[in-house]
Amino acid sequence: MASTYDVVIVGGGIGGLSLAAALAGKCTVALVEAEQTLAFHTSSRSARQLIPSYGPAVVQDLTIRTLEMLAARDAAAAEPILTPRGFMLVGDEETVRAEASGNMHAITHDEAMRLCPALDPESFTSAGLDNGSFGCNAPLLLEEHRRTAEAAGVDIITGAKVHSAQRLGSGWQVGAGTEGFQSGVVVNAAGAWADEMAVISGVEKLGLQPYRRTAAIVNVENPLSPQTPMVCAADDSFYFRAEGNQVLISPSESVPSGAEDAKPYPGDVDALISNLNTVTTLGIRSVDRAWTGLRTEAADGVPVVGFDAEAPGFFWLAGQGGYGFQTSSAIAELAAGLILGTVNADSPESRTAEQLAATRWSIRR
Repeated sequence: MASTYDVVIVGGGIGGLSLAAALAGKCTVALVEAEQTLAFHTSSRSARQLIPSYGPAVVQDLTIRTLEMLAARDAAAAEPILTPRGFMLVGDEETVRAEASGNMHAITHDEAMRLCPALDPESFTSAGLDNGSFGCNAPLLLEEHRRTAEAAGVDIITGAKVHSAQRLGSGWQVGAGTEGFQSGVVVNAAGAWADEMAVISGVEKLGLQPYRRTAAIVNVENPLSPQTPMVCAADDSFYFRAEGNQVLISPSESVPSGAEDAKPYPGDVDALISNLNTVTTLGIRSVDRAWTGLRTEAADGVPVVGFDAEAPGFFWLAGQGGYGFQTSSAIAELAAGLILGTVNADSPESRTAEQLAATRWSIRR
């Protein structure tokens, strides 16, 4: 016999978990996750940096709102989620100018070298700095969403891959693992598998594309100061930041992929280390661990948030790209309001929803 809920959320990453916490206590909710562990894929492979100047305008607005919400949470908590950590772009003047936006401001070459003495001064001519950027304790945020959701009665079921979903009457019937669910709303928070979830549900897919992004934690001869900002090449050839006495590095690649448990390609991390040992004085000695995550994007590059135009009760919460954590609280707030019908037509949330949906349903026509 199927269990009945107001909302069934498919996907246990940062998107699904933050929405579950936002809906908790306001309606009955089940969250189903295909893996045995929550946040197994992309959400466990984050760079853990929230950057207000990163992404399209609507993403920057969502990031600023998320930072406001997390700062309010931190003010009343013993352990903070946010840690101040600047974000610096380096490169040639034209590329830095093209990539800088929002809260980022230009700084001199000398200022950039003072902020990150590990850079080879000959490797860049221009820089921009976002001082409103923060490091994020992603595991703590994920765990807090889980605790909040479960404490308010949300049922979280792991190891339950969705194999069927169909519209019946005024609601949905979902099969996941050995479980059955009935609900008025199904939320597609399946990450790289979001289009696959749509197909299973008989809903036209949106052409969401997963992209690879590899990172590694490396041991170095010259550790970075904890005050060093995260440094990103404006041409997207690398980024790095301090990770204790180690350094997190990434080739910042954006290579199309299928939906999978992605792994680093042979040679990618070696090539990155060779590059960074040329343009910095880090002196990378060895790799502690490496991983690859999938950043899934819609064709217009902004998150997919809202009810499907042709499938009643089917709610998209996908396509967050590389903005998942930095927009998560604001998107959960918005999505919960849309699902519960509490978003006022004149509210900022309503205008944000309109921005996110402006070209959304024309993608597949």
